[in-house]
Amino acid sequence: MGETGEAGRPLVLADRPDGTVVRLGSVVSKAHPADSDRAALSVRLRVAAHPLLDGILLAPLPVPAPPLRPGRPQAPARTQAPSRAPSPSRAPSPSRAPSPSRAPARAQVSRPAQSLAPAQAPAPPPVLLAELRDGRPATLWPHGIPVCPDDPDAAPWEAAAVLLARLHAVPPRSLPGPLPPMRGPAKTARALRRLRDVPPGSASAAVLRAAGRLPAWARGEEPPPGAGDHTLCHGDFHLGQLVRSPAPGGPWLLIDVDDLGLGPPAWDLARPAAWYATGLLAPEDWTRFLGGYRSAGGAALPADGDPWPHLDVPARALTVQSAAQALVRAAAARRALDEPEEALVDACSRMARLPVEPPAGTRASP
Repeated sequence: MGETGEAGRPLVLADRPDGTVVRLGSVVSKAHPADSDRAALSVRLRVAAHPLLDGILLAPLPVPAPPLRPGRPQAPARTQAPSRAPSPSRAPSPSRAPSPSRAPARAQVSRPAQSLAPAQAPAPPPVLLAELRDGRPATLWPHGIPVCPDDPDAAPWEAAAVLLARLHAVPPRSLPGPLPPMRGPAKTARALRRLRDVPPGSASAAVLRAAGRLPAWARGEEPPPGAGDHTLCHGDFHLGQLVRSPAPGGPWLLIDVDDLGLGPPAWDLARPAAWYATGLLAPEDWTRFLGGYRSAGGAALPADGDPWPHLDVPARALTVQSAAQALVRAAAARRALDEPEEALVDACSRMARLPVEPPAGTRASP
């Protein structure tokens, strides 16, 4: 149909350790990591499909029933009514009264025949999670148009900020549960574990020193403080987590629910804040993002004043995480760091010299 991935040929959009994404026409399939928490992922999918998230998160598509295998009867589809409900076709015929020996004691044969048919059982909710042959959980999504990486001036910073503010305003008690914790700090912890497998050097030492300055919760070692102020969070926001859907001219929506959950909403602002602090995001773009979030009444920040006391720890944690991931990728490819990666490591070197004042209820590592 004139576009790659739309002519009946699958197109691999991403193939990384944290997931494989394949497009076929208007549908995108994602294979999640094999070690994914299935119960938590199921809750996250039901949250994304909830009406309160309409216009904020891209909703998943139902998984179709498996095809019929030759020589085997078709098993009832999981998205249909339970097979234990009696079939209307097996109800007693109006011309044949049931045998007295088998009729219930209270049967009233004079009752109209249609009253004997069972009530229609409500259909169960759609199935949103499948299992691949290799054991990985998989999901289906509508295709959307991502942010163009070659046109940074057109990046939808205001739209992204408004979506995050709306996400943070969704009342968690109204959503399917139990809601898992947001996985942002856990991803920082995983990046640091992988970094320790890289041959030691001055760059990795700087990143580990900066990590040691963080409060324990920001490294995924303790629960985040202030649980009463936690909101629904994306957990891994960056511009790659936005698509226009329905494609091509639909509204911007957030995608990728693997890290969705309850947590401090400032974490969702941390990556743009870290990029701004390291010089990777232009000040005018940071101003657009920050202004859009505050104008939408975002819960992570007060309406005015210096935002940095609220963003310092999450921004440091995302800088550490990004620098650790950069070093792991460079070591795997046996290449030197590129300029943005060097900027992240340099920021860690500066951060390592500046202690973090931990929020109330937390403690920094020695």
